[in-house]
Amino acid sequence: MVSRETPDSASLPPVMPEVAEQVFPSERIPTIQAYAVSLATEGVVRGLIGPRETPRLWERHLLNCAVLGEVIPQGATLCDIGSGAGLPGLVLAIARADLQITLVEPLLRRTTYLTEVVEELNLTNVEVIRGRADVLHGDRTFDVVTSRAVAPIDRLLEWSMPLVAPRGALVAMKGSSVRDEITKAAATLERFGCAEPEIQELGVGIVDPQAWAVRVAWAGRSRVV
Repeated sequence: MVSRETPDSASLPPVMPEVAEQVFPSERIPTIQAYAVSLATEGVVRGLIGPRETPRLWERHLLNCAVLGEVIPQGATLCDIGSGAGLPGLVLAIARADLQITLVEPLLRRTTYLTEVVEELNLTNVEVIRGRADVLHGDRTFDVVTSRAVAPIDRLLEWSMPLVAPRGALVAMKGSSVRDEITKAAATLERFGCAEPEIQELGVGIVDPQAWAVRVAWAGRSRVV
């Protein structure tokens, strides 16, 4: 829930850095600031984000997720699996009003929070679904399926590729071990008929530490799931 009261200053996130104006439209600045306050207050109280994350909320979480928008096509449909407190899905919804975003999260306390934030911030381009990714297998597909800190690439492929449209892609946020994960996922990539994964650098000059995404599309743009 976005707090309607003035929170204790100790629980507030740091002041928004100026660099945030490079990734969030000016009209969305109040929205991302409200979401930051919500994460630092309700998010911590509900156990959705650790209290030690509050001082680095902008650099480590909000900006880190926002720069994923650099590699998301205009007007795409996007599914964020294991959305948790809304990272990266809600951040992308705020930064990119052109996207239609589906947040998929199995835990009730998290989907309750996500639903409250979506309503209170009037994010009309977001839907929240309670369940695991496989509840949508065979039912829906998306231009982009994303995730952040959910699982190694081999498991992400199992959950995500059945949701990827024929001309779509898995675009998962990853850390510096992404190349090792790709190597270990070789058999799964071949089984699904995926193209060679692409490692994409995100937010150059905006985020520190550096952020990466791995993009996996269908080989020959042919969906085999």
